[in-house]
Amino acid sequence: MAPPLIQLKDIALTFGGTPLLNGVELSVSQGERVCLIGRNGSGKSTLLKIVAGLVEPDKGSRFVQPGATIRYLPQEPDFSGFATTLAYVEAGMGPGDDHYQAQYLLEQLGLTGQEDPSNLSGGEARRTAIAAVLAPSPDILLLDEPTNHLDLTTIEWLEAELASRRCALIIISHDRRFLANLSRATAWLDRGQVRQIDKGFSAFEQWRDDVLAEEERDQHKLDRKIVMEEHWLRYGVSGRRKRNVKRLGNLFALRDQRRDYRGATGQASLAASEADKSGKLIIEAKHIERHYGDRVIVADFSTRIQRGDRIGIVGPNGAGKTTLITMLTGGSPPDSGTIRFGANIEMATLDQHRESLDPKSTLAEALTGGRGDHVMVGDKPRHVVSYMKDFLFAQEQMRTPLEVLSGGERGRLMLARALAKPSNLLILDEPTNDLDLETLDVLEEMLGDYQGTVILISHDRDFLDRVVTSTIAPEGNGVWVEYAGGYSDMLTQRGADLKRDAVKSQEATRSGSAKQASSTSAPKKKLNFNDKHALETLPQTMKALQTEIAKQQRHLDDPNLYAKDRKKFDRVSAALADAQKQLQDAEDKWLELEMRREEIENA
Repeated sequence: MAPPLIQLKDIALTFGGTPLLNGVELSVSQGERVCLIGRNGSGKSTLLKIVAGLVEPDKGSRFVQPGATIRYLPQEPDFSGFATTLAYVEAGMGPGDDHYQAQYLLEQLGLTGQEDPSNLSGGEARRTAIAAVLAPSPDILLLDEPTNHLDLTTIEWLEAELASRRCALIIISHDRRFLANLSRATAWLDRGQVRQIDKGFSAFEQWRDDVLAEEERDQHKLDRKIVMEEHWLRYGVSGRRKRNVKRLGNLFALRDQRRDYRGATGQASLAASEADKSGKLIIEAKHIERHYGDRVIVADFSTRIQRGDRIGIVGPNGAGKTTLITMLTGGSPPDSGTIRFGANIEMATLDQHRESLDPKSTLAEALTGGRGDHVMVGDKPRHVVSYMKDFLFAQEQMRTPLEVLSGGERGRLMLARALAKPSNLLILDEPTNDLDLETLDVLEEMLGDYQGTVILISHDRDFLDRVVTSTIAPEGNGVWVEYAGGYSDMLTQRGADLKRDAVKSQEATRSGSAKQASSTSAPKKKLNFNDKHALETLPQTMKALQTEIAKQQRHLDDPNLYAKDRKKFDRVSAALADAQKQLQDAEDKWLELEMRREEIENA
């Protein structure tokens, strides 16, 4: 076996009260890829900081192989003192490193290197920090939630980049697909200790369940043994005195063992408060559009959402996902087109940025609205402590200011607030952010049991595959297409991944209308990104439209359809006409671009 690059032995750390880490052992060898798993608040980030040498434990030893280089990706990088993103990335590189890598990685991640770090968005800050840890090509990479704030295209790029490297990895992430594709070993931090197996995340959940089941059996045996010994104490102490004293001591030891046992943390209990049933139609959008200046965010989009649908909206950051969902839910009217809402709709929303939380207010105030000690869950009052426990908050946290809550705790709080409101339409913008794997499981089950309709934005591929029934994805130039099934089904139907270059295209569009005007007025010497993208994707779009036309035509082939169901006949006829128009437009666009491409190549 290869010697460890880094090794922790008997690590202990206590922040008052129950030890956070107690006797932790962790070993990582050259090229090993370890996912670090644990509940929110279990100490994963703290343990990773100990591995990085940023936190000193109360006791224990840390060994790093001489000469080995370590790079640590924090959840919240500090950009203070750096004028540009390139300067921040280059600051972490040594004299022997290839400084071209800094600029190369920033460009790969959709940045120029000249951005002011103080003005970065969450996604841009995360991409800059990723470039900083990858550029020096370290021996050990420590990644704390690397996919947070990243869109799907960047997550897939990062996944491929990490898979191609030979360095050792320790990854904390809630993204199941990301962990399953990259990890080859699993370290489970549970109740202050680490259990480690030489299998990736794909094997973790079954192994965890087996461990907990065995632990439960052992505790049951211990309980039975204590009962037997207590029975002996009451009725059978008449034997030899020395033997009885020893047995009595053993009973006290068993009781101590039982008292000191820290059971597994319970699961969150998520249940949405459902309002009265809505009508069958929830939302119908016809030919809606939205522009920001010369930039097209949504172009001629139509959809029909019915009761019980679970709609996922995906795409690069900046593609317009939140704009689209805001239009569909009536938050902002489209520039053109119509949106019709069904009857009796009660909507509950989980916003992405947690902006509605006052950091100075307490947990109880956030749940009750500052009114008394009860939460209205649906139309029934529940004591705030009881409701808190459903979302894994302890009674002692009732007066805790929100500003000291972890990201996962804030995520659970927002879910608690959203699910308390009666609804038959749930709007969830990045609901999986900062949630641990167990809470994600419960959230998936809750959405599966929810009788209403769900529209969500997410970058979690596994979550999308498990939850949604159809996926809306951008095709470029403001075109959005709805595909049946989850994220993987969408990729199969498109025949291609979502393009990473869409990020750069959007940023180029934002660079200024003057620049755009000059570029459009000048003679084109080559196809721009949008044209190339359209040329690549239009054949798949036309194929999908042809399939849709054939499907609607099969309905109309029924000679009795008009007499049996006039409404269905009208709906199918309209859908057929719409698909035929879209196909004609797509064919015209493809022919125009193909002729232009030939002219350029022959020039």
